[in-house]
Amino acid sequence: MMNYFHRQVQLWGEERQELLQTKKIAIIGSGGLGSSLAFALGASGIGEIHMVDFDEVSLHNIHRQIAFTMEDVGKNKAQINTAVIQKRCPYTKAIPHNTDFLGWSKKEIAVDLIIDATDNLPTRAEINSYAKEKNLPWVYGSVEAFHGQVAFIEESSFSDSFKIIDKTPAGIAAPIVMHIASLQANLALRYLADLSVKKDLLYYLFFNNEGELVTQKFGLPKETSS
Repeated sequence: MMNYFHRQVQLWGEERQELLQTKKIAIIGSGGLGSSLAFALGASGIGEIHMVDFDEVSLHNIHRQIAFTMEDVGKNKAQINTAVIQKRCPYTKAIPHNTDFLGWSKKEIAVDLIIDATDNLPTRAEINSYAKEKNLPWVYGSVEAFHGQVAFIEESSFSDSFKIIDKTPAGIAAPIVMHIASLQANLALRYLADLSVKKDLLYYLFFNNEGELVTQKFGLPKETSS
């Protein structure tokens, strides 16, 4: 196993690599962000990854959802991503769930971290509520056009920070999806490997009209007591 993860072991040693083998995560959504996360985290040595999605691959998904090929149209996204992880890494157990987030949450599966790879605010509010109930941290990510947002949420509340509306996503450029998923994966991997992570901070990345990549960060408010 250590030979497989040689370059990571060079980075943080065998003890942290063995620690990753004890960790379990859930990736909610197996499309654009989800399939990029499956590639980024599926071969990192995390012990167990739950891929959650009820959706099937459509033709218009393939250009930005890197796990899928033309032959996958009509197949369940979570199952495809799970198969990709298992083929790439024999040291990670990948489990598909053909359901939405609420359906998965009712299974009461214990995980160390939830990663949001959805595309709508109402589901993120559900993830936030579940995470608070289970005392779990989660990693938020969203993309649209040429911009995206990432946050590691622990004490702050997504529902207090964002207006929860049901909005149809606008157009999107494929590379920003992989960029945001990569940032989510880095936050997740640092946390799972017991490295320092700045929590409850929203990173907002965008290309301005001159084509410059701009990164801003904002502190998220802590959850208000009911």
